[in-house]
Amino acid sequence: MSKTFNLYCDESTHLQHDGKPYMVIAYIKCAYPQIKQHKDYIKLLKAKHKFHGEMKWSKISKSNAEFYADVIDYFFATDLNFRAIVVDKTHIDENREGFTYDDFYFRMYYQLVVQKMATKYTYNLYLDVKDTRSQAKLSRLKNILDNHHNIRNIQFIKSYESYLMQIADIMMGAINYHIRGLNRVTAKNRVIEKMQSHAKINLKKSTPKEAEKFNLFYIDLR
Repeated sequence: MSKTFNLYCDESTHLQHDGKPYMVIAYIKCAYPQIKQHKDYIKLLKAKHKFHGEMKWSKISKSNAEFYADVIDYFFATDLNFRAIVVDKTHIDENREGFTYDDFYFRMYYQLVVQKMATKYTYNLYLDVKDTRSQAKLSRLKNILDNHHNIRNIQFIKSYESYLMQIADIMMGAINYHIRGLNRVTAKNRVIEKMQSHAKINLKKSTPKEAEKFNLFYIDLR
């Protein structure tokens, strides 16, 4: 029987006019039968550290630094996988005929999702609801990915409903923070250092294409 994987997708500073230099889109990949196992362990970590509410990069502080460090350790101790695409938005050429920023955004989502899919497996995609345009975005993604018959389902969920989507937010936020040269929050710097130490990579560079556990791709538009 074919394996099924869930991809929990999220995005950071992806809007065209948000004043931020980078678009980052990412996912956490989890084998379908292991979802409950991961959920239960994150619950234990939250209880251990008396952490309440949703895990988010923006919430990392001195008071909860140990909790987030344990979450990163847990990710690297499991067979969860992470993949992210980073684009310097200042290099996006909007003057090309027939080109729109939305077109580019959806091409990047296609690159994120399809490039690491194995034809022998099936996949469910879960995306974070961001705004009132979510339904139109879902329809567009379904059309783009329609030819990939190993995608069983694409739907939106609220990030608070999924610990794995929240981990995607943390790791994606760490990359975005680091490449923008922000280093004011010691607790956030510690998460970045942990990620680099575990993955044995420089977060400012692409990983080898074949990397599975932690796959990072900087798209060069120049």
